[in-house]
Amino acid sequence: MRQGLQLKISQQLTMTPQLQQAIRLLQLSTLDLRQEMIEQLYNNPLLEIDDDGGEPVADQQANQPTSETVQVKEAEKNSEQAPEYEWNDEIPQDLPVDANWDDVYSPPTTAASSGGEVNLEQVYQVTESFHGHLEWQLNLTPFSDRDREIASTFIDAIDSSGFISAELADITAHISYDDVEDELHEDELVAVLHRLQQFDPPGVFARSISECLMIQLNQLAPETGYLQSAKHLVNGFLQDIASIDNTRLAKKAGLNAEEIEGALLLVRSLNPRPGEAFSSNDVEYIVPDAYVEKIKGRWKVNLNDANMPRLRINDSYSALIKRSDSSNDNQFLKDNLAEARWFLRSIESRNETLMRVAMTIVELQKGFLDHGPVAMKPMVLSDIATKLELHESTISRVTTSKYLATPQGIFELKYFFSSHVGTAGGGECSSTAVCAILKELIGAEHPEKPLSDSKLTTLLQEQGIQVARRTVAKYRESLGIPSSSQRKRF
Repeated sequence: MRQGLQLKISQQLTMTPQLQQAIRLLQLSTLDLRQEMIEQLYNNPLLEIDDDGGEPVADQQANQPTSETVQVKEAEKNSEQAPEYEWNDEIPQDLPVDANWDDVYSPPTTAASSGGEVNLEQVYQVTESFHGHLEWQLNLTPFSDRDREIASTFIDAIDSSGFISAELADITAHISYDDVEDELHEDELVAVLHRLQQFDPPGVFARSISECLMIQLNQLAPETGYLQSAKHLVNGFLQDIASIDNTRLAKKAGLNAEEIEGALLLVRSLNPRPGEAFSSNDVEYIVPDAYVEKIKGRWKVNLNDANMPRLRINDSYSALIKRSDSSNDNQFLKDNLAEARWFLRSIESRNETLMRVAMTIVELQKGFLDHGPVAMKPMVLSDIATKLELHESTISRVTTSKYLATPQGIFELKYFFSSHVGTAGGGECSSTAVCAILKELIGAEHPEKPLSDSKLTTLLQEQGIQVARRTVAKYRESLGIPSSSQRKRF
């Protein structure tokens, strides 16, 4: 093979830093974009907040009367009307040895100490996590060093629901002693576990659902009504409680109708996952990226820029760049000026793309805005991409973690995209609309004669929606609606 040189011309897309920044800003939510703008404001000296566009949002909100400001004003008014506490100057110089300071000077009493109700939300929590709560109780419980080590191991092995899923021997396998006689035995582990099962919340350290419920039942007072019947159901008929009706369950368990009703009511008052009460669920607040409202019979879309800082390029620093020297300081300003311009241009491009996508969605889903989910039309990403002459990946990035505030509620932009099922007339119906119709049909059914999946399929076919029974079951399960046998009320 002879070597040679050959010229070839080709085109390829290069991901420049500016393009990467534009793509990253495109998929940020409103809160994330605001945080990104604040970080750029602190890092880039060429950026500053534009205060010439009117009164800042913070000042506008400060001037508006809110519930918090009203409460603060009422508290200040009450504090002015309330008499100040007068210190007692008549304190004897010599006090008896066994005297108490509270006998001579009594501090001002609060509402809680004077018999008022205590706000439990304001009480300081001793622990911050579920495992910390169990460790705190362990430190207050008398244990030997050996048992305390076993108990601490069990606490480390407990899951977020409060259960121990592994075998006790496997959990304590790492605990070893030099003397063979000191090895851990099964009865010793069970004894420590039974002591831990008395901890708060009731039902922790259980190895099954039935054991968890039995722990809670055993902690109730003996005179509790239908206690023995509830224990009988939990021990032998736990799987049958939700699967068959009360009449068959009473006949199978050997109880009468009154006992089965009282026992079921007691069992349903228990907590099958006691550890979830201590789980820290961080509340994620949703800030809509755009608003849609009907003005003069037409739907209008507006972007939500109320909490967004208005940025601009600093004129003073940009004027210094006009110098022709090539110093490091001037080069530093030039680099930051280019970054600031690209950043502002990327934000403008993001807002423009988001506005176009939101307007197109509103245009295609006018029926949803007027009549709700029942009138939702089937729509996929390619529909918006074709209409706006954009790539589907761009539409996917724009609709990710973006929310639209409508008269029907706040929905993620991806909520408006759904698959479709066929209709009798050869058309298409959105799966969201089918789910909404199923929810209405099940909500209007007779409690004693719930609609089965086959009956729901027939009712949908009468409305012209061609859907299979297994599809109806899938939609019903996605809505969290139980089957007809479980919905039946006796």
